[in-house]
Amino acid sequence: MAAKIKKGDRVVVLTGKDKGQRGDVLRVMPAKNRAVVQGVNVAQRHQKQSAQQEGGIVRKEMAIDLSNLALEDPKDGSPTRVGFKILNDGRKVRVAKRSGEVIDV
Repeated sequence: MAAKIKKGDRVVVLTGKDKGQRGDVLRVMPAKNRAVVQGVNVAQRHQKQSAQQEGGIVRKEMAIDLSNLALEDPKDGSPTRVGFKILNDGRKVRVAKRSGEVIDV
């Protein structure tokens, strides 16, 4: 199955403590059906000091289930489902179900 949400996409959180928040996808883990979204599901972790990073309490984004995310419609910014369409030149692109706009450029 082709990926409906990819790294760099702008998404809206549908449920949970961060409902309604928007952010860019930083990482997708298809095997676990999860994604890390910038500024969403932030937790505080105790970080041990290393050569590259200072120790202390660090805020970091945790993974969120893909079912709790919806792609942001490029036309009006509302949450939308994703469909697929084959263009005349043979490319398969993602399409917003709400407005019909092509997501992949």
